Amino acid sequence: MEFPDLGKHCSEKNCKQLDFLPLECDACKQDFCKDHFTYAAHKCPFAFKKDVQVPVCPLCNSPIPVKKGEIPDVVVGEHMDGDCKHHPGKKKEKIFKYRCSKEGCRRKEMLRVVCTECRGSFCIQHRHPRDHGCARGGPPASTAGCSAAGASDPGPSAASRERPGGWLARRFRWRVKR
Repeated sequence: MEFPDLGKHCSEKNCKQLDFLPLECDACKQDFCKDHFTYAAHKCPFAFKKDVQVPVCPLCNSPIPVKKGEIPDVVVGEHMDGDCKHHPGKKKEKIFKYRCSKEGCRRKEMLRVVCTECRGSFCIQHRHPRDHGCARGGPPASTAGCSAAGASDPGPSAASRERPGGWLARRFRWRVKR
């Protein structure tokens, strides 16, 4: 009781706690304790003027501009009634729509990757004629970039030497068994 003028009481009706570091609400200009400082905690009537958020339409997922002083729920409701570009019968366009033509592959790509030999649509992994077992045409002029080109070689490749179950590891295991 040595400092009777120090601190302020919380403006919340049910609280009235004496707080030595009160916080002033920037919307309603009243003093609150740390528990009732937020707009939601003290049910600030002017929160919509200061609590700036961009509401998003739940139908078309586009942001709705709200001017100061307008209630966001009303503005979104008006958008849904008039300007909304969402059509209930229209389905969302798929991004990955080009399915790989290789048998057993279920991958889909965003862009169409067409084989120059058979004109089939393939994923990135099977885009080269040797990778998808192209039935049309002869062997390609270049095998650069084909993952199937290295598979027919009996010797070790750089990738197979690095992994533990590769060509070199199998060779050492074969020698140990002998």
